[in-house]
Amino acid sequence: MLRLGLTGGIASGKTTVAVMLREMGFAVLDADSLAHTLIEPGQPPYEEVVREFGASIQDSGNRVDRAKLAAIVFADPAKLARLNTIVHPRVETVIHQQFAEWSRNGARDAAFVEAALLVEAGYHKNLDGLVVTWCRPEQQLERLRARGFSDEDARRRIAAQLPVVEKLRLATEKIDCSRSLEDTRAQVAALAAKFRRPSTKVSS
Repeated sequence: MLRLGLTGGIASGKTTVAVMLREMGFAVLDADSLAHTLIEPGQPPYEEVVREFGASIQDSGNRVDRAKLAAIVFADPAKLARLNTIVHPRVETVIHQQFAEWSRNGARDAAFVEAALLVEAGYHKNLDGLVVTWCRPEQQLERLRARGFSDEDARRRIAAQLPVVEKLRLATEKIDCSRSLEDTRAQVAALAAKFRRPSTKVSS
């Protein structure tokens, strides 16, 4: 079973590609959602995150208010790095466990881990390949505005990630999400066909 990463700049089409891969029968782990789950009360990183960033990030139910936390860490690269230091090792452990489970359960062709910071965290080095989605910078801004981000917040989110050109240099496969949805789907279908070829399969 090939263990593959799926990443790209924020609002670059990564999540859309992940949905398409699932529709085509591939297993895809959403590591970003996993990271959100890991800072819920009762999870090991929760107390550490609250201790590091203060009770002000908690809502009335004592859960971490992700919007408040994001406002803090995306305004200060050192604080973002600290948050990643707390959360990323736990995420990596679960990723390893999930790949092992998929392999035991008979996944043969390929399985994916989808994560915005896959390269930044260095996890891509543990994988068999890296799929990078991309679009034009102005499209990223437009898509983030459509999600309700201000221009300032959108630019901060983009700046907090490794430039997509650097990720593309590490890519074994690239998906251009700057055109139509149908065009993106055609590229994903071609990718799926490639990973299903017998010559690309490896022993798990």
